[in-house]
Amino acid sequence: MTVKSFLQLTQQSRSDICLAVAGADDAEVLDAVVMALDRGLIASAILCGDRIQIRKTLPDRLRSSVELVPAGDAAVCAGLAVSAVRSGDAQILMKGHIDSASYLRAVVHRDVGIRQSGLLSNVTVAEMPSYPKLIAATDNGIVPVPTLQQKRQIILNTAELYRGLGVSEVRVAAVAASEKVSDAMPATTDAAALTLQSRQGKLPGFIVDGPFGYDVAVSHAAAKSKGLTESPVAGGADLLLFSNIEAANSVVKAWKFHGDAKTGSLVLGAQVPVLLNSRSDSAERRLNSLLLGVAAMPKSL
Repeated sequence: MTVKSFLQLTQQSRSDICLAVAGADDAEVLDAVVMALDRGLIASAILCGDRIQIRKTLPDRLRSSVELVPAGDAAVCAGLAVSAVRSGDAQILMKGHIDSASYLRAVVHRDVGIRQSGLLSNVTVAEMPSYPKLIAATDNGIVPVPTLQQKRQIILNTAELYRGLGVSEVRVAAVAASEKVSDAMPATTDAAALTLQSRQGKLPGFIVDGPFGYDVAVSHAAAKSKGLTESPVAGGADLLLFSNIEAANSVVKAWKFHGDAKTGSLVLGAQVPVLLNSRSDSAERRLNSLLLGVAAMPKSL
């Protein structure tokens, strides 16, 4: 069954998971962990950070479900959380109250990191009243200006996530400023190249089409007005692939502020799902990211 809301994800989520948190000494982070434990979305958590501060906030009833790992420095904190994942003690990694640079350095460390593919990428999934299913944007947080080869890997990185969401054929819209292919706009030539790869079967599980403007990607009416109704992607995209981080990031923030969107974000391409929320994100958004992480877990874990 295809998942169309975060509520559905909650109902389908596993409960045998241990979550490792780098920088758990933060109210919103701990609220998300508490909600996940109380709702049975995870079985336990390894909380790295200021142990005294964590103890002040953590309810007594959950003390037996968590392990507190003291760490004051951001780099040490991230390293300990990654180590818990690498050893198999935890199956999902969450960023708490530490900077993203320290967190990602620990993830991609050559000797003790957990990078799996040649490229890490970020994806944000949104549920909005204006769209009939979940929609995602990538890459809005890691790769500034992806090359054609990197765009291909960014698409492939989402395979486990979409399997977990029950989407057997992921409709990917390669977004550009125009539907016309022009050498003056590399986004359009990359879109055409990825579309060809998709039609040749080189992106199994994905149907890529483009270049499409944002309107064509999400609106059947816009696709009809531009004569693109025969496209299997136009008007009904599952995933929007952007040509640079600014465009993707701006669209995701517009969803949040103007689209009444519920969102969650993941970093893909590591051995396990990696949660990279903004420090300003609410506990609800962190929980949504955790739900996506559970959905994206490799079946072998």
